[in-house]
Amino acid sequence: MLVIGLIREGKIPADNRVALTPGQCKWLQKNIPDLKIQVQQSPNRCFTDQEYLDAGIEVTDDLSDCLILLGIKEVPVSMLIPNKTYLFFSHTKKKQPYNQALLHAMMDKNITLIDYECLEHTDGQRIIGFGFFAGIVGAHNGIMCYGNRTGAYHLNRVVEVKDYRELIHTYFGLKLPNIKIAVTGSGRVAHGILEIMNLMDVQEVEPDEYLNRSFTYPVYVHLKGSDLYRHKINRTYQRDHFHHHPEEYECIFKQYCADTDILMNGIYWDHNIPRLFEMDDLRAADFRIQTIADITDDKGGSVPCNLGDGTINDPVYGVDRSSFEKTAPYLSNSVDVMAVGNLPNELPRDASKYFGEQLIKYVLEDIRKGGSETIDRATILFKGKLTPYFDYLADYAAH
Repeated sequence: MLVIGLIREGKIPADNRVALTPGQCKWLQKNIPDLKIQVQQSPNRCFTDQEYLDAGIEVTDDLSDCLILLGIKEVPVSMLIPNKTYLFFSHTKKKQPYNQALLHAMMDKNITLIDYECLEHTDGQRIIGFGFFAGIVGAHNGIMCYGNRTGAYHLNRVVEVKDYRELIHTYFGLKLPNIKIAVTGSGRVAHGILEIMNLMDVQEVEPDEYLNRSFTYPVYVHLKGSDLYRHKINRTYQRDHFHHHPEEYECIFKQYCADTDILMNGIYWDHNIPRLFEMDDLRAADFRIQTIADITDDKGGSVPCNLGDGTINDPVYGVDRSSFEKTAPYLSNSVDVMAVGNLPNELPRDASKYFGEQLIKYVLEDIRKGGSETIDRATILFKGKLTPYFDYLADYAAH
C-alpha cells in the first residue's frame, strides 16, 4: 500500500495552505486502490484536523509509515524525516543561498526531493502552482492600494472574506476612476490578474490605443513577451530563443511608464532578463506609475523598486522617487509597492483546492505508477544525490 502524508507546515510564519483538501483526500482513498493518506496534526491549516477526520482521513503526528510526504513551503531541517520522498517548493533551483543548508540536510538524510516549481509540461509551462490565486489577490491588493492612495474608492482586504465567491460579491457597485493599468505576463499569475480586471469591469485595449488615447473609463493593456522584449540586433521576439538567451534582448516597457497609473506585474524573472525599468526612471518627470503590484515578487528584479517583502498584515510600502529609500505608503513623492510572497494565503481554501486538483490530475498518478519523465525532470535529489537534470547545482550542493 502506498501511504501519502500531508505534513504540518513548519516554516515561520506558518503557511495555512495544503496540498490536498479533505474532500480530495476522501476521493483519492475511495477511488484509488491500495492508497492511504495520513494528515499530520496542525493548528494552522485553512482546513482543520476535524474536517479531515470528518472526511474519513487519519490524523496523526507520526508520519513514519508514509513513503511520500506533501508540503507547501520549505521544510525546516529539524522536521525532515530521513529516507522519504518529499514534494514541496524548495526554492533551491536558482541556488538561493537561504536554502542551501536545507538542500545539504536533505542530501545527508538520503531524501528524494521533487520540487513543484520544476514540474513542467513539454513546452515548459508550469504544471502546478498557486499562481492563479496569487494573481487574484495581488490584483485586488493593487486596486485597493490605489484607492487608499487617492481616496477615489475603498476596497476591503481579501483576507476578510471567507472565500473567492464572497470576494466577487464585494465588487458589486464598485466604480473605478478613469485609470490605466498595465498587466504583464502570460502565465497563471496573469490569468488571475485578468480575472479581476474583468470582474471589476476594466476594459482591455490594444497597446497602441493605450499609448495614444485617453479614456473616460478604466482600461488595461495586457503585455506579453513580444510586447515587452526585443532582440537588440534583429529587433524581433522569439519566445524559445528569448528564454534561452535573454541577455540578447532589451526591455521596451519604458514607453508605458508615462501612460500607466497601476502596474500589475506577473512576469517570470531571473538575473539575465532585463528589468521593466531602472530605479533612475522613478525620478523622471513623466513617470506616471503610482502603484505597483509586483505579484511575482522578485526583490530588485523585474521591478527594481521592490525592496523586499511586505506581509499579508502590512502589504504596502512606499519607495521615495528621489532617494529610493523605503517609506510609509501613500506619500506624495513615493511610488507604492505591494510585494508579498504568500498572497494565496489570503484565499487559502480556494487556492488549496485549485492546487490539489492539478496535483491529482497531473502528478500523483505518475508517482503512484513509479514515475515518469515529467517527474524525473522535477526531481532535484534522488536518495540524497543530485539528479542529472540538476547537475548545475553541484557547487551549490557541495558541503
